[in-house]
Amino acid sequence: MAVYTKINKKDLSFINQKFNEKFISFKGIKKGIENTNYLLKSKNKKYILTIFEKRVSEKEIPFFMKLMEEMNNLKINCPKPLKNNKGKYLINLKNKTACVVSFLKGKDKKKLNLKNCYDIGKMIAQMHLSTKKVKLYRKNSMGVKNLHPLLKSIKFKSKKFTNIEKFLKINFKDIKKKWPKKLPSGIIHGDLFIDNIFFNNNKLSGIIDFYFAANDYYMYEIAICVNALCFDKLKNGFILNKKKVKNLIKGYESIKNFSNKEKKSLNILCRGAAMRYFLTRLYDYTNTPKTALIKIKDPREYYQKLLIHNNLSNYKAYIN
Repeated sequence: MAVYTKINKKDLSFINQKFNEKFISFKGIKKGIENTNYLLKSKNKKYILTIFEKRVSEKEIPFFMKLMEEMNNLKINCPKPLKNNKGKYLINLKNKTACVVSFLKGKDKKKLNLKNCYDIGKMIAQMHLSTKKVKLYRKNSMGVKNLHPLLKSIKFKSKKFTNIEKFLKINFKDIKKKWPKKLPSGIIHGDLFIDNIFFNNNKLSGIIDFYFAANDYYMYEIAICVNALCFDKLKNGFILNKKKVKNLIKGYESIKNFSNKEKKSLNILCRGAAMRYFLTRLYDYTNTPKTALIKIKDPREYYQKLLIHNNLSNYKAYIN
């Protein structure tokens, strides 16, 4: 979450005209990097206002709204979109598409322990099983096969990223070549970072930010989580915490087992997930306006993680 588009009291009055719920205050949320987000408060409740920015296609937004609605119906704890006074989920605000969703109790943790990883794995498997019943489809716009235009658009001018362009092109070509062709798939969250997973009294309470949800390999969800949740930060970089990976997968397999083919694909899927976040962070680093209320994330984190994945060859290397 972040703030690119600024709103004022006049905009709040406009929002109030669109919804039956009356909001009395708003505050920008600095966390995250993709869309503009505000905390809205009514007399008795809290909500999140999201204004959709760059990487979310307007025609795909109804998919996210319907998915969150369906997941609430399936008792999966996530935000619920609020319908406006015309029975629609979306409004036009500042010439951009926007929505209001319920506020999820709890907050993200700065550091995960092994039990947290197990519980997250279990929750992901439950989500994957439950959403098999959901008749929605969205192609993964941030899948490896769709990253080439992003790679081409990045300006490699910063001294921090000297010689990175060649490294990226070589790795992207190799990942694309080795990408698995057929694996079990369905709806995945697609962006399960630590700040999208909420805990309440140290108990997993739900997940937020479904705006990269899509149909893709189930094991790719795990690969994203390995990159986002299973590395420990040291003074001079990052190290893979294999116990966290093992507990993440153990939690998942307490509900739903992975096939040998899926396990064999973990390394290449992890490389692909690291490539995705390396590219998006590089792009954001060079293109985010200075006026945006946002904390830019350092792309070099995913350069280091990609190097680590390149030195691992099989499933056992991630858990032993």
